Amino acid sequence: MPAPYPDTIAAPLTRELVVKKSRFIALVAPAGSVASAEDVIAAVRKRHWDARHHCTAMVIGVAGDQARSSDDGEPSGTAGIPMLEVLRRRGLTDVVAVVTRYFGGVKLGAGGLVRAYSTAVSDVLDGARLLHRRELREAVVEVPHADAGRIDNALRDWAGAHGAALDDAVYGASAIFTLWIPPAEEDRFRDDLAALSAGSLSVAFGATRVVDVPAG
Repeated sequence: MPAPYPDTIAAPLTRELVVKKSRFIALVAPAGSVASAEDVIAAVRKRHWDARHHCTAMVIGVAGDQARSSDDGEPSGTAGIPMLEVLRRRGLTDVVAVVTRYFGGVKLGAGGLVRAYSTAVSDVLDGARLLHRRELREAVVEVPHADAGRIDNALRDWAGAHGAALDDAVYGASAIFTLWIPPAEEDRFRDDLAALSAGSLSVAFGATRVVDVPAG
């Protein structure tokens, strides 16, 4: 079943591409808002203050409904839009891409620029760790401290096998484990938890929300 939401990336990543002596330094980073994307762009401009161009593209919003791009002085349509098309083609949102160019003295032409900027973004995304976005339901399990370590390991294994996410445990009078599971897996989780604990543990289901789940 196709994912209802675009994916995002887990962490910033950079990679450099050299084309006819021009250096293209690509950065992709998570950005949950236009403002945070602009902060990433500003930091790149400050770090590479002596570069000729800082071309950008961003897709923002849970559904990927906001998009912006900039050629930053390159010929119109040769940088920002090709970069944005790569983000769209990869099915990503809440992400910003910045490609910094140090001109090498050789003009690339419009086609060469489109290839260079799109390839720079594609190459850096090839190494990015993806997060799948899913609408998941809260499942809370209260566990005695004596069983917490064993249950923790088992819940992590279950989450990894069923497209779920496990929050960090909260320890008080007992250990509280919160998972976010696909709604279709609720009955399976209830049954598996009963089997795991010989019927001693139960689950309390809560609200649903959109959650980032590591890919793979």
